[in-house]
Amino acid sequence: MAARPYWQGQIRLALVSIPVEIYSATRSGPSISFRQIHEPSGKPIHYDKVVTGIGPVDAGEIMKGYEYKKGNYVLLDEDEIDAVKLESKKTLILSQFVEKDDIDPIYFEKPYYVVPSDDLAEEAFIVLREALKRTRKIGIGQLALRGREYIVSLKPCGSGLVLETLRYDEELHKASSYFQSIGKAKPDGDLLSLATDLIEKKSGKFDAGEYKNRYVDALKVLIDKKLKNKGAKIEAEDEPDRPSGGNVVDLMAALKSSLGESPDDSSRKAKPTTRTAKAAPKSAPATKRAPARKRA
Repeated sequence: MAARPYWQGQIRLALVSIPVEIYSATRSGPSISFRQIHEPSGKPIHYDKVVTGIGPVDAGEIMKGYEYKKGNYVLLDEDEIDAVKLESKKTLILSQFVEKDDIDPIYFEKPYYVVPSDDLAEEAFIVLREALKRTRKIGIGQLALRGREYIVSLKPCGSGLVLETLRYDEELHKASSYFQSIGKAKPDGDLLSLATDLIEKKSGKFDAGEYKNRYVDALKVLIDKKLKNKGAKIEAEDEPDRPSGGNVVDLMAALKSSLGESPDDSSRKAKPTTRTAKAAPKSAPATKRAPARKRA
């Protein structure tokens, strides 16, 4: 394998140790790189390592320091930091196994491919992979990577395994602080049916290859325009006003139009709705939808 391993060590399951290598499963996508430029001269701005009262310093004179008291630091060099003994630096101990859906997606951070480090490790690696498939479980443990210890998950992926770093609970804001002001009212039955139909109509198999980075393309167009205009400012095009929560929207008509139905279809009653409403208006009970026809 041409790529260099991101980490080398072993996965331990009870008394079984499996030598493995992990590789980053992601790479940087297309992007536009900008530099800060001094406008009057048109020259790039540089950044020097500067000490107050001394001026620029050499890179070899720089160490890492922890501020234990205001203005006072404990200095550490790289060898001292690397010498910190932590079992998870070389060993991923699978301490727990959980159901696939037990972990909220918000905890997942970055994926890595896991492969056996040699032919001798392959048999045990395959046994672990197939055991995870059969039990439909995800392995959980902790692993130290590049100066930080992560919670990690391990699951089958094709003929290999995928390890994903997870965020600690303390790294996440509590959702309740953001969602507590959202009303508890039940949605109108007909509106919910239309929204469900729209989701079903647009359902399909996910293919990441169908999505392109349109922002990069738009920046390239902007840069071309600037070059053709010899650096003159490009005026922004007018955009439609952003809808506000107070705007009354005919949600029924919008959903029907999205499904290709006529907004005047009398089979479902149109009902103006606002995003700021806290409770649904009283109305007659919604009629039950006819059961969907079975496909041949």
